[in-house]
Amino acid sequence: VLYLVFSNLMRVQVEYYQLFLLLGIILWNFFSRSTSIGMFSIVGKPGMVKKIYFPRDIFVISSCVTALLMSLFESVVFVIFMMIFRVPISSNLVYVPFILVMLFVFSLGVSMGLSALNVYFRDMQFIWDVFMQAAFFGTPILYTLDLFPDNLKTIAMLNPMARIIISARDTIIYSTPASTENMIYIAVSAIFFLVLGYVVFMKLEPGFAEEI
Repeated sequence: VLYLVFSNLMRVQVEYYQLFLLLGIILWNFFSRSTSIGMFSIVGKPGMVKKIYFPRDIFVISSCVTALLMSLFESVVFVIFMMIFRVPISSNLVYVPFILVMLFVFSLGVSMGLSALNVYFRDMQFIWDVFMQAAFFGTPILYTLDLFPDNLKTIAMLNPMARIIISARDTIIYSTPASTENMIYIAVSAIFFLVLGYVVFMKLEPGFAEEI
């Protein structure tokens, strides 16, 4: 449906648009799943949180690993489509592991912060759902940023997911090297959100048992 709408009605002209769209959705789905599952990783296990003490961040990490495993099937489908469209394989695929690791780190950091905040503010899940729906259309998943003026491009590129998706497409589909600027921005953003999420988690963790 998304392919038909954006390739025909909106006249999006992108080479390998089917793959362009599919890869963007796969990467976004991983981020969306990991944060959604991660948000409930603490409040969803009240018995274990109250009765047993051990590092509770393990719950959040396991939720991100679960989301990763769920994305494997989608990745297999993507590889099959790559073969069908006979997309050439290039040496630029060496960037892919770094991009995917940074995506995992970024998702884990956001998930840790959300899981802790959701213990104290149960409306967080609804706020996050609305935010993610808006962010989906604000991230270049369905379209390229070339459709917009430079000032809007600059704003869109503040979103780490935008750079992750663009870099993944460049290296996997279009056989071009990821830009150094994007790689640095992705790494700095991922580490920043991991540290921020961990700090928030550790700050709020002492009250988990009481609040749940």
